[in-house]
Amino acid sequence: MQPIEEKNLADLYSLEPIPWARALAALESMQAQEHMPFLATVRPDGRPHVAAVGAMWDDGAMYVVSGPGTRKSRNLAHNPACVVAVALPGIVLEIEGEARRVTDDDTLQRLVRRYNEVGWPAHVEDRAFTHDYSAPSAGPPPWWLYEIRPRTVFGVLSDDPGGATRWRFDDGAPAAP
Repeated sequence: MQPIEEKNLADLYSLEPIPWARALAALESMQAQEHMPFLATVRPDGRPHVAAVGAMWDDGAMYVVSGPGTRKSRNLAHNPACVVAVALPGIVLEIEGEARRVTDDDTLQRLVRRYNEVGWPAHVEDRAFTHDYSAPSAGPPPWWLYEIRPRTVFGVLSDDPGGATRWRFDDGAPAAP
């Protein structure tokens, strides 16, 4: 996955652009998150809504889980534009894109295994995730899986030497390497 455009947002301070490889490595590890990821959506009346989510990076996309009756799922049904913000060791990333509900069994099974690996023993049933529990913000089961392919990613280093970069991608689809 390679950006089609990169812009250094910290050249005012003579800092180098952050290499996409550094941001991608942090996303692919998704370990030791400094803070819970947040999903920002837009309510039908235009007001913003932000909620903590369990986020998982896999195969060039961010995935989040939410119950169909939650505010975030209702917002995404009305307007799929959203942002996932995640603070990873050394870098904070904001991933802009459009959420798409995942219903194909291969992707659901792949992602439920990934969630199982990090301690949530959910399983797939009726094109959604289910289990005895999830995060309170997810609502009651079943939980829909959403895929967010990045259109634009902003990265800010939280370690020295510092820096901020914007990467753009081709309509949310990873560019060819």
